[in-house]
Amino acid sequence: MYKWLRIVLTVVAVMLIAAPAFAQDETAGGAVAHARSSALIYFTSAFGAGLVILGAAWGIGRIGSAAVESMARQPEVAGNIQTAMIIAAALIEGATFFGLIVCMLFNN
Repeated sequence: MYKWLRIVLTVVAVMLIAAPAFAQDETAGGAVAHARSSALIYFTSAFGAGLVILGAAWGIGRIGSAAVESMARQPEVAGNIQTAMIIAAALIEGATFFGLIVCMLFNN
């Protein structure tokens, strides 16, 4: 229950942070509003990139710890576990790069 509540509150917080950046009208406030909106866009894209990196690091860390524990329990299947671990880590890194690209696209 608390896990879902934390996820929902995190999503709502990120949406509230990003909403003013997309709601700004450039012509209404002139250069000051444009500078503020660009600073907010830069901040939210950097914040998103940081979240992506933290999530990937957490996921790869969990994979590594589970793989090492599995290899310690059953050394005879260490090769298969290592192969599966490398494939899973590569998939996580691919999703991380996609997330970083999305954050950089919103930056422009």
